[in-house]
Amino acid sequence: MILRNVLMITFGFQIMIFATRPIMTLYASHLGADTFLIGILAATFAFFPLLFAIHAGKIADYFGDRIPLFLSNIGCAIGLTLPFLFPTLPSLFVSQAIVGISHVFINVCMQNVLGKAATKENRDHYFSIFSTVVALASFIGPVVGGYLSEHVSYASVFIVSVIISVVPICFSLLIPKVVGQKKQMAAEESGSSFTLLRIPLLRKALATSALVLYSRDIYVAYFPLYASHLGISDSNIGWIVAIQGLAMVPVRFFLAKLAEKAGREKVLLFSILTAGISFIFIPFVSNEWWLLVLSAIMGVGLGCGQPLSLTTTYNASPKTRTGEVLGLRLASNRLSQLIAPLFFGVIGSWGGLVAVFYISGAFLLGGAFLTKEKQSAAKQGSSVSS
Repeated sequence: MILRNVLMITFGFQIMIFATRPIMTLYASHLGADTFLIGILAATFAFFPLLFAIHAGKIADYFGDRIPLFLSNIGCAIGLTLPFLFPTLPSLFVSQAIVGISHVFINVCMQNVLGKAATKENRDHYFSIFSTVVALASFIGPVVGGYLSEHVSYASVFIVSVIISVVPICFSLLIPKVVGQKKQMAAEESGSSFTLLRIPLLRKALATSALVLYSRDIYVAYFPLYASHLGISDSNIGWIVAIQGLAMVPVRFFLAKLAEKAGREKVLLFSILTAGISFIFIPFVSNEWWLLVLSAIMGVGLGCGQPLSLTTTYNASPKTRTGEVLGLRLASNRLSQLIAPLFFGVIGSWGGLVAVFYISGAFLLGGAFLTKEKQSAAKQGSSVSS
């Protein structure tokens, strides 16, 4: 029952996000924004959540998940109403700030509820199902947004998303009212959230999560602009972005068994390398079908990273601070999502859109090998200590 409610909330909410985020950059460009301003717009989604993410986790630990979840879904609906009512650039910025804050609270609460409902043995399976639903929504959302923006208007994408928000708002009231764990926390377990970074496994999971998520965010923000310059229609752009989410579904369905057989570290390394190589190849391709193939390959890689890093993060958390740790994970994700669009906005203005994909791919490949080196060092350290 809990799993069903979580999945319904996740499905509705993620369709709203994935329908509007690719359209946001096209809408901003339509309203006269240049590449740098679009980078700032994409970063707005991450700035305020970066400030609130850890606090969101603490609130979930202390008060439980139901009330923050319900209020955040309402907040998200309000944020998405603004671009429909006020089709201006300032309203897009305000909308992204409100939706970004709501997004953090919803994600922390959903992951916290799911982690508590699962046992350690089936947590990979639960988070894989959760991520599969996210992937399905990431397939449906851009298609819906692409067709609505092309055949109706950009503003229509936002009002349809607000109508969809009724589903997660209603189902959030069915989440169990669990007394916050942090009220029962021992004094010795308290302290700064950043002291949790002393846990090596947690640091590794946070770094991997940030790399994978920032790459997808850059893709969603800048690929529609690149494709639009190639003369590709909004609906076809929606399909190309959506196929990435569809490619994640089969991978995440078998992810628990794949991680068990191949090992988490190898699967995570494969995830980052695949995304990096796909990014680098995008500027060499102008054919819609090949762009579709690259998007699918990127989806296969990115489909592995998020759920595995999520499970690793939860398992490495002190049991009375799981929400706080999930908030810390989202804070690190938002930091990468804040810095990357600003940085690549400058790069895009200076070297053109193709430079965004070259440099982003290079960063991912470098991050993959850096993660591999850290893993090897950790193994050597453990063998010395034993």
